[in-house]
Amino acid sequence: QVQLVESGGGLVQAGGSLRLSCVVSGRTFSRHVMGWFRQAPGKEREFVAAIRWSGGLTNYADSVKGRFTISRDNAKNTVHLQMNSLKPEDTAVYSCAADKGPFGNIRTSSAAYDYWGQGTQVTVSS
Repeated sequence: QVQLVESGGGLVQAGGSLRLSCVVSGRTFSRHVMGWFRQAPGKEREFVAAIRWSGGLTNYADSVKGRFTISRDNAKNTVHLQMNSLKPEDTAVYSCAADKGPFGNIRTSSAAYDYWGQGTQVTVSS
């Protein structure tokens, strides 16, 4: 059974930084793409960033480009999301997701991902 566990969320002031981590454990599967999504109360879940394991190709939502950086550590089965210059509108529950493929194309729809973590709260104050 596959498990994704996020950590690193918290409360920061606008302009601050946080680093989220997602550790993948359990049954082996093809981790073609790992993504981060976020959801604020009463709003739809939205795509934030994703990375392809092979080659490291990345994709970002326009709202976070230039501020967030996604990276992966293949040996540790871990994905990170470095968030800089945080804004109040970044406040949400951030969830890690895995797309097992069989292809490695990056997709922005949450429906494309097979495994999900429980999420970690990020709150940015003004």
